[in-house]
Amino acid sequence: MADKKIIEAYDPEAILEVRNLRKCFPLKKTLTGKVTQELIAVDDVSFKLKPGETLGIVGESGCGKTTLGRAILKLHQPTSGKIIFEGQDITDFKSSQMREIRKKMQIIFQDPYSSLPPRSTVGGILSEPVTVHNIVPKAEVKDYVLDLMDKCGLRDYYYERYPHEFSGGQRQRICIARALSVNPKLVICDEPVSALDVSIQAQIINLLKKLQQDMNLTYMFISHDLSVVKFISDKIGVMYLGSMVEYGTKEEIFSNPLHPYTQALFSAIPHPDPNFKMNRIILKGDIPSPANPPKGCRFHTRCPYAKDICKEVTPEYKDHGNGHCAACHLLDEQ
Repeated sequence: MADKKIIEAYDPEAILEVRNLRKCFPLKKTLTGKVTQELIAVDDVSFKLKPGETLGIVGESGCGKTTLGRAILKLHQPTSGKIIFEGQDITDFKSSQMREIRKKMQIIFQDPYSSLPPRSTVGGILSEPVTVHNIVPKAEVKDYVLDLMDKCGLRDYYYERYPHEFSGGQRQRICIARALSVNPKLVICDEPVSALDVSIQAQIINLLKKLQQDMNLTYMFISHDLSVVKFISDKIGVMYLGSMVEYGTKEEIFSNPLHPYTQALFSAIPHPDPNFKMNRIILKGDIPSPANPPKGCRFHTRCPYAKDICKEVTPEYKDHGNGHCAACHLLDEQ
């Protein structure tokens, strides 16, 4: 009965809802298979995403952004928590059950060089998912793929070429076309522009925004480039050491960052005016190991405002108005 009550509380307007998601990787086991040490990659993450929105996930390298995206897609089986997609709990779905869901949830990988099979032509790469999922009749597959290539800025004569013949930006366009070949509703973009030149980044970001409008796509955009996230996102989630420390609309987060970690991140954004004096917040120390996270608030070892309670008690992640959520003891005192 308890599970039924929880399921009834899910937001019917959200295309994706994540509740208390946790993903751990075992590091050490006993001879009997009991886990004695584990790495906590994602810990108690919750958020909602409505159709047509873009959620930007930001944070330092190793904070769990990519693992979060892969866990949502069930490329990693979550340790605990709930993943609700279009009102359906897919957390415990098996591979056979996920086959139909795969058409609606896709991913664009970070590295366009290693994510494409080198021995397949562009036509073969894009035709395979269309054929496997029976998107269109076999006789119409090539025309369908050529139309998709055109939407993604790829010339029709690329159809017979191989991935090694393309630049990084062109390869990423192929990856985008492959993700969109099955008409998905949700696309997880795992740092899709971080491996590209700055000029090419702008082209890919503009392409993603145009495709979102034309195809009514919902994005989860993972990145460490805050300027890119500010441009493309509607909502932003800030992660630190596997936990979501702040979440809210783009306007709320950028105009009023509540968590000290978010404030430090935003202070590092370059300003176009060379004479502008940046009030940089320099964080001391290194990120703790996710295999041995600190007690209490995970950020207290680097936080300039840390108090004794931060070292012992984990702060509650809660709404501080207008859906702007954060987990910090300092906010509770205000």
